[in-house]
Amino acid sequence: MFNSTTTMDFLLMEISDMRDLQLFYAMFFSLIYLVTVMGNLVIAAVTTLDKSLHTPMYFFLRNLSILDSCYISVTIPKSCMNSLLGTRSISKAGCGAQVFLVIFFAFVEVLFLTIMAHDRFAAICRPLHYPVIMSPRLCVHSTLAALLSGLIYAALHTLNTFRLPFCHTHAVQQLFCDIPSLLKLSCSDTFSNQISMFISGLVIGGCSFTYIIKSYIHIFSTVLRFPVGADRKKAFSTCVPHILVVSVFLSSSLYVYLRPSAMSAGLMGIVLSVFYSVIPPLFNPVIYSLRNEQIKHAIRKLMTRVLYQGDKLRIKQGFPIQLGHSHAFDNKCR
Repeated sequence: MFNSTTTMDFLLMEISDMRDLQLFYAMFFSLIYLVTVMGNLVIAAVTTLDKSLHTPMYFFLRNLSILDSCYISVTIPKSCMNSLLGTRSISKAGCGAQVFLVIFFAFVEVLFLTIMAHDRFAAICRPLHYPVIMSPRLCVHSTLAALLSGLIYAALHTLNTFRLPFCHTHAVQQLFCDIPSLLKLSCSDTFSNQISMFISGLVIGGCSFTYIIKSYIHIFSTVLRFPVGADRKKAFSTCVPHILVVSVFLSSSLYVYLRPSAMSAGLMGIVLSVFYSVIPPLFNPVIYSLRNEQIKHAIRKLMTRVLYQGDKLRIKQGFPIQLGHSHAFDNKCR
């Protein structure tokens, strides 16, 4: 009755029919992608090389930075490449990989943000018990548990989606493959898929958001008892942007995934998809790093080390160097 197929490629949505706008989109998001990846990799390198940052807080920050670099790499490069080449196609295997990885990284991102909120709660509200609450063993076990549960969660939803026959148009109304867009292309009953996605997303996202807000309520109540000064300002300047990014990430992703498939996504759905796939990886390094003096000091130390190595290499190769350049930079950092 239906012309069902399992081999045809999917067609992703174009950002515009105009070639100039396609090129602008590709260049703009390529720049965002490079800035995001470089920022996150710098944070990961600094927190790994600097032994003074080998604490639970920076352990999860390093994991989050690596995760964000992988998360944004799932969607943006393919979309930018399609815009540059003027094509829309993506193979079924590639589409399935996008669905699996987007769900996996988003799921683990939610868990990491929740664990990091718990870490801040323990550090500020339970400072005497902090070494016991956030022991190295607990940090490793919670990370492995987040990754393993993310793999299971993503595999279940991906398999549950691609077991359906796709016999309508293969044009995905989205810049990348996601479950809500794919369910609209199926000619079979997708009610069970929608219910499972709705319940699991609501439980995981709702519980995580509730715990994060509860943790920050306790943090704010503790911080308000601090004397007015730099410590209170520092706590608020870090916590408030984090809550905003978590709110944008969860609200946009829950709207996209919990919206009934019968509703048209339109431009709003595409914008919100970009929000939950681009905004957290882009702004997390800013929130956790540029406002953190320890991170900035570690970056300066790393830059000094790189300058020293560069001077040594130039000396070995016989090139003249400006005497005192690295030492002046080092003294300035100190």
